[in-house]
Amino acid sequence: MTTATPLNLQVRPIVAADNPLIAQVIRDVSAEFGLTADKGYTVSDPNLDRLFELYSEENSAYWIVEHEGVVVGGGGVAPLACSAPDICELQKMYFLPQVRGLGLARALALRAMDYARQQGFRRCYLETTGTLTRAIKLYESLGFELIDNAMGCTGHGDCEVRMLKVL
Repeated sequence: MTTATPLNLQVRPIVAADNPLIAQVIRDVSAEFGLTADKGYTVSDPNLDRLFELYSEENSAYWIVEHEGVVVGGGGVAPLACSAPDICELQKMYFLPQVRGLGLARALALRAMDYARQQGFRRCYLETTGTLTRAIKLYESLGFELIDNAMGCTGHGDCEVRMLKVL
């Protein structure tokens, strides 16, 4: 489903042609915040250039945000690898500076959690880093709580902030 928003923004499911575009958004935002590939952040994910294929897998979804036809962000949800079957992971929520502060991350996270509930997930996990203070505040406002230990097999070793929410 495509959703129109103010400022000529559209939120829609990812398509194959988005792969290089959203990968570049993730690389640009990662560089902006000093999240380098050598540290195990999303930018080091071997699937970064094939997100359409990754999120076409069962119980997974990813949404693209476009501004006037240009990909400016996205976010998704998928089963948390190496964990209980009722746990999903909120993943790859990245937005370029020009669309931050418009409520897109909140709307996308809510959409992802609604989707996860529909798929039968009961808990949602996420990892981030302490430098992303606005993201952490958003997640806390959505009911995510800090947890001490990493869950699953995410490969994001330097994401020291781990959060969990009961759906």
